[in-house]
Amino acid sequence: MSDKIRLGGMALPNGVLVHGPTSWACAVRTPEGAVKIAAQRKRLIGSRIERPWLRGPARLVEAFAVLPAIKRALPEARLPIERNRVGLSMVAVAAVLAGLRRTRLGDTSKELIGSALSLAPALLSLRDGSLAAYHGAEHIAIGTYEHGEPRAREHERCGSHLVGPLVATTTAGNLLATRMPPRYRPAARIAASAVAVAASTELFGWMQANPERWLARALARPGHEFQHRLATAEPTLAQLEVANAALAACLELEEI
Repeated sequence: MSDKIRLGGMALPNGVLVHGPTSWACAVRTPEGAVKIAAQRKRLIGSRIERPWLRGPARLVEAFAVLPAIKRALPEARLPIERNRVGLSMVAVAAVLAGLRRTRLGDTSKELIGSALSLAPALLSLRDGSLAAYHGAEHIAIGTYEHGEPRAREHERCGSHLVGPLVATTTAGNLLATRMPPRYRPAARIAASAVAVAASTELFGWMQANPERWLARALARPGHEFQHRLATAEPTLAQLEVANAALAACLELEEI
């Protein structure tokens, strides 16, 4: 794998986004059955930031920064967050969290439940069969390229591996925020969320660098099972065609 570039991706309800160190490419299947592709150089490159605790969030910002460019270049692309039920679930979760904080539950219980509930919109988006299948296609295309052999629909760098660490670090951070004076708590929660993201991505990076360690394997297992049982589905040949089209367009811009 030494001659292969590091790739990331995102599944859409009607296609796949693949991004490399300096470029991105998105391919979608139109209602008429055609495959449409858009590819561009990135304006923001988070991989240039190597400082610990900043590099992880920088890469996440980079990944999401391309979404407006995708919509401009490829209007047919449907983003998961654009669906009404996902937006409604975000509003509902916010209302439930506000009510939860007024209950008599202990602080630890409140924060643990709140951190778990915050995942509901993402989980709801995965209920869409086409999104789960394109997620599987994304993993198969990227994994097959990286390993030089056919791969399964689970991928070792999928963001699902962040779920466990993120829930744990967010809960811990918010618990610390509750110890602050009331007027400082909103700012403390924002700071805690930022630190939680940074801590989770650093832990994820350690897992990737030390896959043979028992702790890394234990931490990776829930993410693998989450991918296998919920977050991905076996794609059709047509969906794999879309994923491979996005992969090829991204690699072409990366001059591989």
